[in-house]
Amino acid sequence: MSFSFKQFTIEQDRCAMKVGTDGVLLGSWVSLESRPFSVLDIGAGTGLIALMLAQRSDAGQIDAIEIDEDAYEQCVENFENSPWADRLFCFHASLDEFAEEPEDEKYDLIVSNPPYFVPNERETDLPENRKKARFYDSLPFADLVDYASQLLSDNGELAVIVPFSEEQTFIAFAKAKSLHANRITRVRGTENAPLKRSLLQFSFSEKPIEENELTLEVSRHQYTREFKTLVQDFYLKL
Repeated sequence: MSFSFKQFTIEQDRCAMKVGTDGVLLGSWVSLESRPFSVLDIGAGTGLIALMLAQRSDAGQIDAIEIDEDAYEQCVENFENSPWADRLFCFHASLDEFAEEPEDEKYDLIVSNPPYFVPNERETDLPENRKKARFYDSLPFADLVDYASQLLSDNGELAVIVPFSEEQTFIAFAKAKSLHANRITRVRGTENAPLKRSLLQFSFSEKPIEENELTLEVSRHQYTREFKTLVQDFYLKL
């Protein structure tokens, strides 16, 4: 069940959501140009994104929060077994519980790969941990933006990956909290496939938006040069 990257390994047998392309995309795409010292991963799951940012940056403090107990324990183990254990820390808490702690902690970068599925009738009997990891109502976008805006430093940035269909909704939520989209990359599986995901990075500064598109595959398991360049520091076979 483990997933090995070039510099770390993810154990994931106790996590409802396994290593997936969305997390790898966000962890490799988010801009670290501002050289953040403190980073927060909201809804850490296996700890993948936090570990990717530890590899990519010299951030001295990389925190993560995870509400599911099994996933939290596995995230802690993945952190402890990585080369960056001294910089990584996971909290077992919901976002609202974490945000209400009195420390008044502010972060230079907040990242999240939030759940976005809306349950249908067939899925209402899924295990509780699977529901939390998959379904939108366990971490609504409006709540994510609201708490992130409180936890960010004045020059801090928020980066997320969401379905392309939800891009404008998320941007509107962010704008209501004075967070402006600065970077947008829209992702499609193959050249002729519809757009599937949006990678979004926000700050409190309004400036021209850097916009582009990313195609993942030329054909099945034949990756584009752009995608390989983005993730080559992580995937073993690239």
